[in-house]
Amino acid sequence: MIVADAALIACFTVRNERSALADAVCAADAVWAAPLLWRSELCNLLAACQRARGLSQESALQALQAAEEVLGGREYRVASEPVLELAARSKCTAFDCEYVVLARDLGVPLVTPDRRIARAFPGTAVALEQFARKK
Repeated sequence: MIVADAALIACFTVRNERSALADAVCAADAVWAAPLLWRSELCNLLAACQRARGLSQESALQALQAAEEVLGGREYRVASEPVLELAARSKCTAFDCEYVVLARDLGVPLVTPDRRIARAFPGTAVALEQFARKK
């Protein structure tokens, strides 16, 4: 099992230059988990793709459905106190820190295309490229 952040989920569900890496992550570990906020973050990313890249409403809904399938209901509530502690100590957002806290709670890696998160939490977060190459 891995924790997948919204950026990884987006790479997996909306085809782009990093989608092959996201596919490799899924092939290596198809059991993905995320905090409850992943849906709001993914919808925000999909809306941005609709505006900036002309992603159709149908494609956005298909991406959301694909994300729901890969997560398979493995969505977790995360305690706010450790999220705030990590956000205060790092330069990452509280949103990012929810994924880190969940990964630590579950004892699994957080896989992310966001190198800033991977650098901030090297014991927990693994860069997408690094995880895809290792597996």
